[in-house]
Amino acid sequence: MNLGYIDYLNCYPFYYHMFEIEPLAGVRIVPGYPSELNRMMETRELDMSPISAATYADLEEEVVLLPDFCLSSVGYVHSVILSSNIPIEELHGKRVGLSSASKTSVILLKMLLRRHYTVEPVYVPTDPNPSLKGQGLEAAMIIGNEAMMQELAPYTYDLGDLWLRKTGYPVVFAVFAVREAAVGAHSSRIAQVVDSYRKSLACLDLERERLIRKARERYPAVRYDIDAYYSDLKYSFSTALREAFAFYLRSAGETGLLRNIGAARFFNVCGGPAYASER
Repeated sequence: MNLGYIDYLNCYPFYYHMFEIEPLAGVRIVPGYPSELNRMMETRELDMSPISAATYADLEEEVVLLPDFCLSSVGYVHSVILSSNIPIEELHGKRVGLSSASKTSVILLKMLLRRHYTVEPVYVPTDPNPSLKGQGLEAAMIIGNEAMMQELAPYTYDLGDLWLRKTGYPVVFAVFAVREAAVGAHSSRIAQVVDSYRKSLACLDLERERLIRKARERYPAVRYDIDAYYSDLKYSFSTALREAFAFYLRSAGETGLLRNIGAARFFNVCGGPAYASER
């Protein structure tokens, strides 16, 4: 079974146990940027993976979601930022870089600027680590490890914080998807991965110092306080975060940035058919 891994500090706590303690036989881990994993899920190269929350709208009929896990923040996330030479209110018509690494954050920024600041910049695709000076940009959206490695511009906006202040909702940046075709073919391995995720998150409490040390060894270029970062992230797909996920998808649909979808479908870990959440 092919399992995607977002190769960022934020996803590492899910994979710590299978990386450092108990590898899973028969499970091939494929690291990549969120956008790469999104594409590989779409092309059926992966059986299971965290995906950008926005990508669920494209894969709705082909995947089910794990009900217990997500990558989220309530307010500040620190790794999804808009770095700008000028105030956000002045970006209308200006060149704004969009990291190619993720889809959720791109749509999040477009919704914030369009709906809450009445701003329509000229969007420019960039690599995951853009330079404002080198590419003639007034601002750039940067995500993941790169957002915690950069010398920031004069105006820096945390998109998790902006979204919470403007809408009252947290942001679910990524969800964990299983291709429906893999549910029957790899049910036992899916169960092993789910169990490993649970053990890994338990290690955030039980052996936090070792987990953080291993994360720092894996991502030495990150300047941010990893302990504080992991304290701000939310990994449990609570009822409130499911509501936030649905609100984000609904808002993106209303804005024309994603297609409108129905209720999210979840994998029944205990066996039996998938079930749908309320929207």
